[in-house]
Order: sequence, then C-alpha cells, then structure tokens
Amino acid sequence: MSDHSDHSDHKKVRLKVRRQDGADRPETRRWEEFTLDWQPQMNVISALMEVQKHPATASGQKTTPVVWECVCLEEVCGSCTMIINGKVRQSCTAMVDKIAPNGETITLEPMSKFPLVRDLVVDRSRMFENLKRVKAWIQLDGSHELGPGPRQSQENQETAYPLSRCMTCGCCLEACPQVSAHSDFIGPAAINQVRLFNLHPSGKMHASERLDAIMGEGGVQDCGKAQNCAAACPKEIPLVDSIAEVGGQATKRMLFGWLLK
Repeated sequence: MSDHSDHSDHKKVRLKVRRQDGADRPETRRWEEFTLDWQPQMNVISALMEVQKHPATASGQKTTPVVWECVCLEEVCGSCTMIINGKVRQSCTAMVDKIAPNGETITLEPMSKFPLVRDLVVDRSRMFENLKRVKAWIQLDGSHELGPGPRQSQENQETAYPLSRCMTCGCCLEACPQVSAHSDFIGPAAINQVRLFNLHPSGKMHASERLDAIMGEGGVQDCGKAQNCAAACPKEIPLVDSIAEVGGQATKRMLFGWLLK
C-alpha cells in the first residue's frame, strides 16, 4: 500500500485537451493542459473526473470543467469515444499506465466526423438516424400474443452474435476516409446492422427494404474498402465481411429484384 502512495506522490498525469465552448463559438477553440496526481488503475475518464474536481490548468489558471460524455465505464454504451493520442477509441478502456507509462502527455480531442457540441462531446445523431433508415429492428405485427418465434440455427447465432455487439460508438465512422462533411456515406455501422437483421429468421421478411435503403445515394457502393473501420472497432466486429456480404446482397437485388416483384 505504501508503495502505491509513494509512487503516486511523485508521478503525475498530464492531459492536453482540445476545447471549444460550443458549436457556435469557434473563436473559443483552444488547447488547455492539466497536471494531476497519478492514481492506480486510472483511465482517461477518471483523469477527467479529477480535472472536474479542480478545474485549473497546469499553469494554475482557473478554467471551466472539461465537458465529456460517459455512461457505463465498461465499453458497452459507446458514448465516451474520443481521439486519444491521435487514435479514435473509448476513453473508459484507455488506461493511463498503458498509454502514458512514463508520464507522457495524453492528448484528447473530440471526434472530427460528427458535429461538435462542446469540448470532447459530439452529436452522433447521424448514426441513430441511419439505424432508422435501415430499419435496424425486428418488426412485429401488433402487441398480441404471437407464439414462439422461429428457431435460429447454431450457425446463424454464431454468425450474428459478433455483429450484435455494435454500441454505435462512432469509431468506425471516424476512422473511415469516406465519411466526411462532404459525403453522405452511411458508414460501416449501419451496413453491419443490415447484415445482422437480414440474418434473423423474422428479420428476413423485411430484408428487401433494408437493402433498398443502402442501395441509394450514400449507400454500400460508396465504401472505398480502406478497411480502417475493422481496425478501429473496439468490439472487433467483422465490418469488412459485413460490407462485402451486404454489398453482394444489394447486387443480387439490383440484378434480380424485378423477379421478386
């Protein structure tokens, strides 16, 4: 116990945070640096919490608390995504001892592919709107008793489970070179959900509607096959496979869909 306290007395954590007081206040865009005492098992979120307790820069200048977003603290909710040392990732699993083992400065920036709200918080609404666009749900007819649902094979379950782990965190969109302010590309997350729900025995009934939704402007054909998405995904979802599979489904529908009408 004494070793930890002795260590924390001397070791410091240094943060360099990109700040902006609001989306409509670009003139407030700035860097602020903070120094705080190291603690065991510290992650970026707990470091930001320490700044929140005593909002003063490393030079001693009083400032406002840094604004960020988090909920679950165990890489499930997807809300704490930010750019840490130049790489998009979840801040709850960014352990200080791993990313700055020798007290290096940790740089924090908001994601750049989403509208800024304030400081490290961005608006991920486009992702949720895209889930609506592709009908990322199982559509049931009313609320009355429908009896047991169709059986899912073990093989189907094993394929679907990794796809279901998506937490809409935005890492894949941030890493994708095709996603920008000048692009309507729907992004890997929504395309992956098309694959997931088209795999489902009940979801298959609306597969054509989902495919139609990603065959238009900004759809699956806009993927540049950079494969950055799979590398950035914290849940290791096979996004490249999903894009290829859904692209194949969309091509079949485009070529042979008229036979089904």
